[in-house]
Amino acid sequence: MSLHAQDDPALRAAQEERLRAVWKPPSGWFFRWTDVNNNRVGVWYTLTAFGFMLFAGVLALIMRTQLAVPENDLVSAATFNQLFTLHGSMMMFLFAVPMFEAVSIILLPQLLGARDLPFPRLSAFGYWSFLLGGVFVGGSIFFNAAPDGGWFMYPPLTTRTDLSGIGADIWMLGLSFIEVSSVAAAVELIVGVLKCRPPGMRLNLMPLYAWYILVVAVMILFAFPPLIAGDLLFEMERLLGWPFFDAAKGGDPLLWQHLFWIFGHPEVYIVFLPSIALFAMMIPTFAQRHLLGYPWIVLAAVGTAFLSFGLWVHHMFATGLPKISLAFFSAASEAVAIPTGVQIFAFIATLWAGKVKWSTPLLYASGSLAVFVIGGLTGVMVAIAPFDWQAHDTYFVVAHLHYVLIGGTLLPLFGGLYYFWPLITGKKLSDRLGRTAFWIMFVGINLTFFPMHLSGLEGMPRRVFTYPAELNIGWLNLASTAGSYLFASGVLVLVIDLALSPTRKKAPRNPWDAGTLEWLAHPDDEDWGIRSVPLIESRYPIWDQKNFVAKVDEGRFFLPDAEEGRRETIITSVLDAKPVSVIRLGTPSVKPMITAVALGSVFILTTYHLYLAAALFGVVTLGCVLWWLWDTAEIPEKPEKPIGHGMTMPLYLSGPAAPGWWAMFITMMADATAFSGLVFGYYFYWTIHPDFGVGFDWPGSAGPLFALACSLGSWAATVAARKVHRRGGVTAARGLLIAGAVAAAASMAAGLGSLDGLDPKANVYPAIVWVLVIWTVAHAAVGIVMQLYTLARSIAGKMDPAHDADLRNITVYQHFFALTAIVAYLTVGLFPEAGL
Repeated sequence: MSLHAQDDPALRAAQEERLRAVWKPPSGWFFRWTDVNNNRVGVWYTLTAFGFMLFAGVLALIMRTQLAVPENDLVSAATFNQLFTLHGSMMMFLFAVPMFEAVSIILLPQLLGARDLPFPRLSAFGYWSFLLGGVFVGGSIFFNAAPDGGWFMYPPLTTRTDLSGIGADIWMLGLSFIEVSSVAAAVELIVGVLKCRPPGMRLNLMPLYAWYILVVAVMILFAFPPLIAGDLLFEMERLLGWPFFDAAKGGDPLLWQHLFWIFGHPEVYIVFLPSIALFAMMIPTFAQRHLLGYPWIVLAAVGTAFLSFGLWVHHMFATGLPKISLAFFSAASEAVAIPTGVQIFAFIATLWAGKVKWSTPLLYASGSLAVFVIGGLTGVMVAIAPFDWQAHDTYFVVAHLHYVLIGGTLLPLFGGLYYFWPLITGKKLSDRLGRTAFWIMFVGINLTFFPMHLSGLEGMPRRVFTYPAELNIGWLNLASTAGSYLFASGVLVLVIDLALSPTRKKAPRNPWDAGTLEWLAHPDDEDWGIRSVPLIESRYPIWDQKNFVAKVDEGRFFLPDAEEGRRETIITSVLDAKPVSVIRLGTPSVKPMITAVALGSVFILTTYHLYLAAALFGVVTLGCVLWWLWDTAEIPEKPEKPIGHGMTMPLYLSGPAAPGWWAMFITMMADATAFSGLVFGYYFYWTIHPDFGVGFDWPGSAGPLFALACSLGSWAATVAARKVHRRGGVTAARGLLIAGAVAAAASMAAGLGSLDGLDPKANVYPAIVWVLVIWTVAHAAVGIVMQLYTLARSIAGKMDPAHDADLRNITVYQHFFALTAIVAYLTVGLFPEAGL
């Protein structure tokens, strides 16, 4: 198709009609719910996370009412424990992280000029997992079964079943299920940013929002898996009696704190950086100029992410750690203020250099910066170990935490809501109601949380359901309670504004006069998103590229048609965004929802110790996954297609250029991080116990080393199958896949056989050995499923030497499996020789 072909109105109309037919939503209410168009999934995701936030806010109001006066008896101590545990858990796990993922699923395709993200069904699976897990955890309070050990769930109070009820299991297994959805969203977002950018959008031309989301999604890969590893140990102690945190049998509760805070402190920045990303989009618009310091902001975001993983111990200053550890982590905690300050000052400088147009979104952005800076200053205070010893577990820390989270997450999200609402619905929210809501909330925030600094310094501890009048802090608590109701009133005004939105008239296109791609969206809300995938030459193409909007609308760029009646977008290279292929996207399907329900049943049934039923649903989940995957990586009806301007792109990719390869690699990075948490646990016990394992049976070297040899044999057979298959040796490749599966089965038998005589309930040494071996054996089993699945695809004619994405993707898995086997079997078989 030439550029001038688009001068024909009849041609443009025909192309638009074909696009409309391809991207139209499915008919019927049920199928509309299961539509995997990312815009709809993102909207449902956002509304659900917002609903969980409102519910958690009501729980907070009940707590504040209980604490309004001394010795109040509105709720019991047991109920109060459930309230604060569920409030913190829902705000962190069911609102802050999912909300940024939900917003990103809506915004990224439009910011990147893509028709959709590469795995829309994965986004749908993530949403259903989040919804089911959130309802399971949040609904527990209506049955007096909510978790009551705090959102950090410290052992041994929570691992001892005589001290904590089923709420601890609901928390652990329910939130583990939700963490699956977070990792799924991270995979989708990383691959989307790296591979779905429009032609010409090199890394240094990406919108800052995309940079922030890329950084945060990578952080999720390294922050969430250690908590998943900790969850595994936690539930094995509760359900099976394996003593990972039982000091009487060699365990140590501090291991849980390490694994939790390796997740918990980076999570603060995981929820903060996406809000900063919203600033990065709003501030240039209202300053009407390019953002100053773009490279420095990118480096500061990366630096913040890097430093955030070196801060976790500052939550553990009161646990008796060596002074050198206190000094190191205190210094790191102070250092993270530097990249944060770079970002904030770059935004201020942009406003200073521009012609500011004050608006409701910018009001929220400015107010949130003020609130966040107060929280940051108190954060510097608690980063100093001697002060932290005094303020630890007091209301001073509660005040600091909420100033940071509300200023760094909640208010920016509300500002982003007012900014992007016309993009999502085609209608603006009310400036009058928005400003009213802001000032009510701003006053309410400070009235609620500033007095908590004083009550904390006066000695009021956290997580107490009442306090004596003799402390003379009743007036401070009463002020905080009044402020909380004031803040809630501001949120109520915002909710009313949202409810009134459908009654308002359509807003003009790009009502803020922004310069980035997302504002190409048309008020008529066409389902295909962007009319044609543009060529990018600037960070603000709407401002800088001549007649840019008209050219996009007229289909003068790439992929302006849907000739084959398929949902498609362009895949580009990672660094310089050169077009490499056209990807065909998933269509509306119930498969993600059914798979999420099946997997959720595994977690829920395990919570109630219904292990046989949970195992059966595990098999159902495996079947659903295979059913889902069977129609992916299809062999296209033709090798390539024109995308416009004389360019022709292939319709099939495999290997490192393909999104599927990247998805497998990223998923395995998360898997390897979880495994490293378990290995960390093994060596943690070894370092704190000079006699670690002494007096207990040792698995010996022969069994683990033979299991390792078989595992490496399975890996080698898969690698050889990939190479032979690529050269046309289909039959030989099938034989090698069978040999790889047999070798993996032998490694499973040898690994499990090496555990004979080890009683995991007796001591932490045999327990952690069991965990490392079981983890590796489970990965061998998954590898067998992958090898047999690929074999079946080959036999069914869905894979050939020119279309081998399945085989190349499972080879990536095998590389990580081999690494897991090497570390696990050498650790338990050679170091230390515990039984000698």
